[in-house]
Amino acid sequence: MTDGVSEELKERVLKYLGTVSKAKNRDVARAIEVDKPLVDKAIAELAKENKIEYIYLGTSYIQLKK
Repeated sequence: MTDGVSEELKERVLKYLGTVSKAKNRDVARAIEVDKPLVDKAIAELAKENKIEYIYLGTSYIQLKK
């Protein structure tokens, strides 16, 4: 674990992103019922691992890496 971000949490984020075309961090947090600051850390780690990407459509979203 790194700063409280477990592999299980990252897997939950990835699983949720597999069900939508794009999402905001807060929507992910709400959907998987985890506090947003922890989800933000998991998303940052997943982006560094090149598993997800940020997209900007007037505001920022995340999606699975294509």
